[in-house]
Amino acid sequence: MFIGSENRQQRLLPLIGRRAFTLLEIMLAVIILGMMALVIYRFVQTNVTAIRVSSETEAVAARYDGLRELLTQHLQSLPPGTGALAGEPLKIEGHDRDELTWFCSAGPGVLTRYANGDYQVSLRLRRHDTKSQQLDLGLLRKPKDDTAVSNEHETWVRLIDNVATLQIRFFDSRLNAWVQRWTDTVTLPRLVKVVISGTDTKVPTEIMVPLARMPL
Repeated sequence: MFIGSENRQQRLLPLIGRRAFTLLEIMLAVIILGMMALVIYRFVQTNVTAIRVSSETEAVAARYDGLRELLTQHLQSLPPGTGALAGEPLKIEGHDRDELTWFCSAGPGVLTRYANGDYQVSLRLRRHDTKSQQLDLGLLRKPKDDTAVSNEHETWVRLIDNVATLQIRFFDSRLNAWVQRWTDTVTLPRLVKVVISGTDTKVPTEIMVPLARMPL
């Protein structure tokens, strides 16, 4: 009997020697896991934010590139001697709100190929809506010979959102200088410079469109 009791005691000794996790050890493990989860979350959040900002920046750059191509393609096709281009400097509350106006038929300048007759197209700023202070850059289109008092025949094509200022300058080769206004109905300027400042960008975007070959 005593021998069997000793054998049972010997089998129980290894079990008695095993020690369970203490409360402090469990708390430390939970804290470590929490810190690892926080680090992983911040890493993922930072990368997601960087990807979003990069995508937004690329989208804005693509819009400016599209505007540059549009202006270059159409302004270079304007015929001289027809008064097809005009520019008016405007300031509202001390900010540039210049406008660029041209006449054209259906095509890139009207952003449609299915329009009849000639159109007056203006590159200008316009409020996003009646309740917002946000300004958008776009094209205001209407028939060239439209004499209606109302704006029922006008159409608006928004190109770029959140624009703060729009500055347009014309290079007059006869003066060898940049001018703010263009009213010459016989000749076209050598260059048209469009400077756009966004509300969320520190550096303005400059678009230069040559309308004639510069002399060497």
